[in-house]
Order: sequence, then C-alpha cells, then structure tokens
Amino acid sequence: MLTTITMFILAYLLGSLVPGYWVGKIFYHKDIRDEGSGNIGTTNSFRVLGFRAGITVLILDLLKGTAAGLLPLLFQSNINPMIIGLGAILGHTYSFWIGFKGGKAVATSAGVLLAYNPPFFLMVSAVFIIALLISSMVSLSSMIGFGFATVVSFYFHDWILTLVAIVLTIFVFYRHRANLSRIKNGTESLVSIGWYYHHKKNAQK
Repeated sequence: MLTTITMFILAYLLGSLVPGYWVGKIFYHKDIRDEGSGNIGTTNSFRVLGFRAGITVLILDLLKGTAAGLLPLLFQSNINPMIIGLGAILGHTYSFWIGFKGGKAVATSAGVLLAYNPPFFLMVSAVFIIALLISSMVSLSSMIGFGFATVVSFYFHDWILTLVAIVLTIFVFYRHRANLSRIKNGTESLVSIGWYYHHKKNAQK
C-alpha cells in the first residue's frame, strides 16, 4: 500500500509539471494563461507561442503521462499502470505550480495509454488524427478519440483499461463542455496544417 501511495504521489508531481506555462514564461516572456484560450496545453501553446513551442509542449505533456505509467515497472510493483497514471492526469488538471489549475489532460492521458498499451495508443492516436484532418477541431477530435478508446477497450477484455477509458472519456467531455457549446454554435476555433505553418512563420519573426 505504501508503495502504491508513493507511486501515485510521484505520478501527481510528474503531471503537475507545466511545460506550456514554463516555456511561455522563460523563452517567450508570455503567460500562456492570459492569451488565446487561457489553457496551458498543446493547442494553446501552438496558438500563442508558435509551432516549435507547441511541439515541445505536446511531447513533454505526453512524456509526463508515459513516465507516470512506467512507475510500477520502476518500483517492480504489480499495480496496474493505468491506476498510477491517473495521478499524472490529476496533476496536469490541478497543478500545484499554478494554484491547482491546469489543462484538459488530453496529451497526458494519451501518454499513460502509451505506457500501458502502445498498440492501443496508436489506434486511438490514428482516430484522433483522422478526426482532426476532417473536422479541423482539436476539441472535437479529442472527444472522438477518447470515445473511440472506450468502445475499443471492450475488445481488449481488460476491465481496468475499460473502466479507466470510461472515466477519462467522461472527464475529457466534461473539461470540453465549453467547447461543446462553441461547436454547437459554430464558433469553435479551427486548426489546419496551414494554420500551424502560419503560426510557425509568425513565431520566427
């Protein structure tokens, strides 16, 4: 029990790291919370800081979840990595570094899936990318990706994976409730390959 609690706390601390906020403050002298959507995650990093920063934040947020999911391996524990990974997701969403606020934990959740089941991660990522190419909406693509994860998880006959997938899907939909309203009203922000390159070009000026 003590080992499990220790791993969960470490996972929370990993998840609490805020690369989007730090990259903006250190390298661009901007508080990402004051611009764009105000979110500290990947999409707003692209929007406010540019292409290079967005890619960096995406990778770091993903790795937070992956590192947390690998803690049971490091501690030689039999506890399911998905359970420990929830600590990182909680940390990203309620980071003590920024007053127990945070992002929507999409990339961090994906990182936990990567640590636990790489093929499953690749399937969900493929659906997310396809949805993004079709809709040009990161929010909608995230919800579709996690909804797909829940459905497909039943075919893996892994009740913990299914349970966590359901919890994460509900959580992602809840965190995107404002986006759902904008999607319904036709005012949600759109992204595209051209959008990213436009911001990359502006960031380099």
